[in-house]
Amino acid sequence: MKKLADRLTGAAVLAFMAVMLLLTLFHRKETYSESEGRELAKFPGISALQEGSFTEGLTTYAADHFVGRSGWTAMKARLDHAVCESISEGVYIDESRLLDTRISQAGDMSGAAEAVNGFSDSFDGAVCFALIPTSSGVYSDVLPQYLMSVTEKQQIDGFYGLLSSDIRKIDAYNILKMLSDNYIYYRTDPRWTSYGAYAVYRTVIQKLGFQPSKYDKYTIEHITDSFKGSLFRRSQYMLCKPDIIDIYDYSGGAEVTDCLSIDRDGTASPAKMYDLSALESADMYQVYLGKAVPFLRIETSVNNERRLLVIKGDLADCFVPFLVQHYSRIDVISPELLEGALTDYIDPNDYEQALLIFGIDSLDRSDVFNKLSLVKEN
Repeated sequence: MKKLADRLTGAAVLAFMAVMLLLTLFHRKETYSESEGRELAKFPGISALQEGSFTEGLTTYAADHFVGRSGWTAMKARLDHAVCESISEGVYIDESRLLDTRISQAGDMSGAAEAVNGFSDSFDGAVCFALIPTSSGVYSDVLPQYLMSVTEKQQIDGFYGLLSSDIRKIDAYNILKMLSDNYIYYRTDPRWTSYGAYAVYRTVIQKLGFQPSKYDKYTIEHITDSFKGSLFRRSQYMLCKPDIIDIYDYSGGAEVTDCLSIDRDGTASPAKMYDLSALESADMYQVYLGKAVPFLRIETSVNNERRLLVIKGDLADCFVPFLVQHYSRIDVISPELLEGALTDYIDPNDYEQALLIFGIDSLDRSDVFNKLSLVKEN
């Protein structure tokens, strides 16, 4: 009787495997995963055979196109949370949020600091620098201790210690830490919310010589409550509540009168402060400033002839709109997208102030800080 049961079990397993194999082979193949926000692997071609990567490519292709893959991945995340240490695909699953366990541990920060100091030395106006922690940095007490050999606060303090005393440094970490009970970071993404950006803006704008706009003057529009960020896409943990994306409109204040972007190929085109079409894309966060471009010029109805140069990482996209109430022109540079030198896009003499604002995960990126030179190339 036992042998019969074993045979039936074995036959059932083999039949299940055969059915799944056939379904995987013949079901309709997608080219893009909406839930993960990425392109799916293509079947390896002849070139893969020649390069010796055919087997690896075939394995990746099979994994990406396995029938019911999204459901299996979501089930794995729930099982990981139920029976293991609550880590799935490098994402820590907490009761209230997802946190990235692949925490950036910046090694030698001297190169980035040297580039920022060089920019400050060459720039005639005031320079303000804000280094923004991720949600894992602010909520580090939730993570297992073995993941935090060096905290993000220690990294930020170490980097600021390397910067020139002439640079105005923003203590974004402590500002955000004090507000950690508020909705300052997304639950499904490591980036801050508009409210988190506003909290830091209040200090930044005072460092730049202005009084911050009052919070109760803003009308806040919840444009979506279904944002699922990069941590969701990695973990596929379905039980974490999707996020809200907000737009802040300053009642009776200055307005954007013109917005122009320059793409990597040098093409200039009209742009928007808020691109609502991004709500239909894989990354709804692009609603702020639209698609990533090397250069964006924002002109406003503020009549003070003040111009600000902003050099930023993508985390700062939801921060930039708060600056509209204070400057007649804001030029925004994304250095990792520049084709050529910074001075190919701007004349540093046009500005009396510069704001550099980056996420802490940018510190070890040479493609970001190597582009800060204001020395014209021959």
